[in-house]
Formats: sequence, C-alpha cells, structure tokens
Amino acid sequence: MNNGTSDYAGLLVPNGVPKIKTHVKEPEKNAVAAAPRNVCVDDSGPTVKAQTLDELHSLQKKKSAPSTPKGSKGGVLQMSEEEKQRQQLKSISASLASLTRETGPKVVKGDPSKKIEVKAPPPHAEPMLEFKSMSDSALKFTHILYNLSPAELYEQAIKYEKGSFITSTGALATLSGAKTGRSPRDKRIVKEETSEDDLWWGKGSPNIEMDEHTFMVNRERAVDYLNSLDKVFVNDQFLNWDPEHRIKVRIISARAYHALFMYNMCIRPTPEELEDFGTPDFTIYNAGNFPCNRYTHYMTSSTSIDLNLKRKEMIILGTQYAGEMKKGLFSVMHYLMPKRGILSLHSGCNMGKQGDVALFFGLSGTGKTTLSTDHNRLLIGDDEHCWSDNGVSNIEGGCYAKCIDLAPEKEPDIWNAIKFGTVVENVVFDEHTREVDYFDKSVTENTRASYPIEYIPNAKLPCVGPHPKNVILLACDAFGVLPPVSKLTLPQTMYHFISGYTALIAGTEDGIKEPQATFSACFGAAFIMLHPTKYAAMLSDKMKQHGATAWLVNTGWSGGSYGIGKRMKLAYTRKIIDAIHDGSLLKAQYSATSVFGLQIPDKVGGVPSDILHPENMWSDQKVYRETLEKLAGLFIKNFENFVNYKIGDDNNLTSEILAAGPKL
Repeated sequence: MNNGTSDYAGLLVPNGVPKIKTHVKEPEKNAVAAAPRNVCVDDSGPTVKAQTLDELHSLQKKKSAPSTPKGSKGGVLQMSEEEKQRQQLKSISASLASLTRETGPKVVKGDPSKKIEVKAPPPHAEPMLEFKSMSDSALKFTHILYNLSPAELYEQAIKYEKGSFITSTGALATLSGAKTGRSPRDKRIVKEETSEDDLWWGKGSPNIEMDEHTFMVNRERAVDYLNSLDKVFVNDQFLNWDPEHRIKVRIISARAYHALFMYNMCIRPTPEELEDFGTPDFTIYNAGNFPCNRYTHYMTSSTSIDLNLKRKEMIILGTQYAGEMKKGLFSVMHYLMPKRGILSLHSGCNMGKQGDVALFFGLSGTGKTTLSTDHNRLLIGDDEHCWSDNGVSNIEGGCYAKCIDLAPEKEPDIWNAIKFGTVVENVVFDEHTREVDYFDKSVTENTRASYPIEYIPNAKLPCVGPHPKNVILLACDAFGVLPPVSKLTLPQTMYHFISGYTALIAGTEDGIKEPQATFSACFGAAFIMLHPTKYAAMLSDKMKQHGATAWLVNTGWSGGSYGIGKRMKLAYTRKIIDAIHDGSLLKAQYSATSVFGLQIPDKVGGVPSDILHPENMWSDQKVYRETLEKLAGLFIKNFENFVNYKIGDDNNLTSEILAAGPKL
C-alpha cells in the first residue's frame, strides 16, 4: 500500500481505510426514471417489503402452527380454527358468568392496547353468547390474555404493573403488596352437603367454615371486578404428573405476575392438550387487587380466600400474595385425591440411580429442601406429591423456594434457577445494577422464587417415580434430646406423622427464652382437608403394601438445648441420609431408647457413634432426663386432640398407635 492507494481495483484509500466497494444497478428498460448512479445497494439478502414500522414488526412475528399429528385427534382436526377459538372463548366467558345476570362478559383474545379488531361472526354462525340480562360489563369486550408465554407476561408486567423489574440475572422481580405471606385466618371452606361429612372441622382444624350464600356474595364481587377490567389473564393448566389422575385447572387473574407464577407452578400443557382442554375441573378467580366487603358475614378483614368444593371454585379477594393460589390448589388436592384412594403428601421426593424413591417430610427449617436436593439423585419434586397405585408423582410443575440468605455456596441449584422466567417476590435489589441482595429483609423475610422444575439440572421429567422405598420424617429438635436417626415401626410412623413435630429456636425479640415445640399434623396441617388420622392410615397401608421403611431424623441440636448444645453437623446428617438411601442402615444393630422407645442404630458410616445416643452428649444427665420428659409431655398433650377419632372401622384411635408414643 503506497501513496494512499491499494490493489482494490484502484480505489482510493484515505487514511489507510478502504472505501466500501459498491456496484450500480442498471436502469430497467422502459422505466419511467432510472435509479441514481451513485446509490449503494446491499445485495447480500432480499429487500424487506415493509413500508411502516408496524408492517416490519408484523413480519417479525411468526405464528406457531399446531403440531398435532395428522389423524391422532380426528374430531379436533375436523374443527376449524375459528370454531376452536369460539368454543374456547365461550368456555372462558361461562367461567366469568355472573349468577345474578346469568351470563358472562363478551370476550375476545388479545391485548386491547394492540387495537385488535373484533370481527362479527358470519350470518350463518351460532351467536357466541346470548345476553339474557344486560350489565355494564356486557356492554364492552373483556380481552382475554390466554396462556401467554413468559416473554409475553414479562412485557405485560413491565408495561402495566408498577413495581415490576428485570433483575441482573433475568428474573422478574415484583411485589405482592401489603400481604407478603399467606392469610390462614382468612381462608374459609363452604360447609355444604357434598363434602361436609368428609372434612375435618373443629379444634385443631385449619378448615374455617362459611355458608354458600356468603361464598356467592364474594364470588359476585370477584367476578364483577374481573369483568370490569379491560383485560384478564387466563391460564389453563394441569396438576399431577400422573396422566391417569391429573386435574385440569383454570386460573383467572388480573396481574401478569400471577399468571407467570402459575405458569411456573402448575404443569404446562402442550398446544395439542390445550386444543382439547375442555371444561376445567377447578377454577380460581384471583381478584386479589380488590378487597372483600368487611361487613359481609364471616369476614374478619378485607382479605378472603374461599373454597367451594361443590362448585369447584376458589375466590381470592384482598391479597396479592401468589402463594395463596398454590396452597389453595394443594388443599383441593388434599380433598380430591384421597377420595380416589390416592395419598396426597406435603413432602419432597427424590430418586436414586437404581430407581429407589425417598419421601422427605419436614416443617420449615428442618432441612427438607436441602436434603431432598442431592446431585447424586434425581429430583421428582420439592413440596407436593401423590402416592397412587402407579407410584409417586409430583403435583406441581415448578418450585417455590425461599430466597432469604440465599447464596450460591449453600443452594447452587436454586441460585442458578433464578434466571429468565423466574418470578422473585418482594426482594431488594440495587437500583442501577439490578443485583438482588438476598440478605436484605426490608420488605419481608418471606422472599420467594418461583421457577419451572426444568430449571433444576437433575430434575426427573416427567416427575413420576416408582413406589417409595424410604419415608424420612425430619425434625429440628431444639431441645436436643431426639437421636440423629432412628428406625420407626409402622405404629410409630403413624404417631410421628400425625404429630408433625419440630421446635422453634429461642429468640430475644419476642421474649422466648427456651425452645418452643411446634406440631403440624401430617407436616402440613394448614393444607389438609380430612382428619390427620385418615392420611396417616393411608400412609401406613401404602408403606405396608410396598415394603417402605420409615426413619425419624433429627437435624436439630445435640449435647444440650439451643444455646447450650450444638446443631447437628450437616455433613453427619448427609451421611445418615446416604446410609438410608444405600440400604446399609438396615443392616445395623438397633437398641431402644427410654421414654420415646426409638430404635437407634449402633453405627452409621462416617458418623461418630457417641452422637447417635443423645444422652452421651449431655454433661448433666439430670437436666437431660428432665428435658426429655418435658418434650414427651408436650407430645402427649398435643396427641390428645386425636385420641377419640375414628380410623377405618375402629371407634377410637387404635391402641397400637397410642402405645407407639412416648411414655412418662
């Protein structure tokens, strides 16, 4: 290259940078005007035929074609796309029908901001809806945003919902409003003839009754609110990965956040399954942005979560906390599944490479999530399961993990799952970098992340497995008197399952100076619908039928109560769990403890033998005995609630189960 020239066809090269090589189009024959000779033309691809930005954007959008194999669904394939949509919209409109006005709103698919033109049906077509009694909501169209993708829901949240942001990892950060947790005192069940005799009512029960009239008043309020909106979100999804026993659910909500949350938490249908979805088995009306009327009978606040098992409906008013939908549906499954002879369980579940399945029961703080997440085993689910004649199956399609104090070293799978598509609730983040501070409790301690189960690398898909081999009951015993592991008999399993024990750690803020025992029947009393003994009897039958073994594992304190002793090392607990999984713990020699009568193994690989017997770790044997008897007394007092309840054909709780409890 010399004197500003190059070998590129003699083109000048000012400042050492070659000129762009161009060619000039020849004018077409008979053209009115030839193209200018100095126009540069990029001939690397075809020219985009778009005159406006709207046209250009329309070319970006490629409509998904149905992927149903030809001939596999004859009836569906013969139906036109217009007819399919008409029937779908008719179904959604019927869901939103007001009983007072005997009709639902006029509904149309799509976002009203996109100025969708509503086409009138052809003259020969059956009218979409007949309006017997006009209302304000019937004079306008309600736009249905149906089963939107996460990307579409992100757009809706960012555009229209104040307080929605994208974090540095791509998750959608949002706020649940004034309520940052469930409102159990505001959750009610309609007492009606079809389910009244089956449900657990009275002392200790989570089921607070309401009458059908009050439910309908709240339903009308929720439906009127949803119908008054320009658009609502509708999710049609499934519960239970076992296709033989799955439930179809429809969630109607006002917020994109709620729609994305349920997209993650329920099982996502394929396009083919949506075509033939039909009428849902259960419907949620989430009008949580709108309060209930506090002067309505039974109402104690502006929040109300109402279940009607006969109508197969759930109403949410006055709370935007998304967990109400998840746990409301779990309550429904706790009613529907046992009616089919299927045991519903509040548990984690994983499976080994040899197909051995383990269930993990435990209340908050016991280590259920940590111990059920094992890189050497496949995760079937973290929270809700069914045990049927076909084996075990996850109820949900996602995980709802706590985020407080989350760190990649402690929970790498959860940390890595917080990415695009995940909803993070009530977290605090840097205004500029959008990096989340998981240690910040400014909004609430109950920060959460909701993500599809596929985000966990070792998730088993589909989320089903064979019959469980081991049933692990986890307790964080802050009294420090329960052994690290003990093998349970079937009566002991029923006793401890019904008890659902863990202990709250002493704290100075609320004046607690010693551990407090907490009992939650079936390790999930807030969600069960039938009496705890019914679930316990089903668990015993399943274990007996399939040869499962139950274990009580203490992840709490050793050598003294909280403040004196030390918490069990996680490494030791993991060794215990490994020994349960590989079957080596069954080969150990066992000896029974006093008071609780628990069977303790003589050795566990990798765990000091002294730790296995809690009395060995206490320096003061008298205080140990007093603490042991104190905890036993709390167990006995709690179990008085269940002594006179009927199991099967027995008039009382069997003496065998009572004998399996502690003795003073």
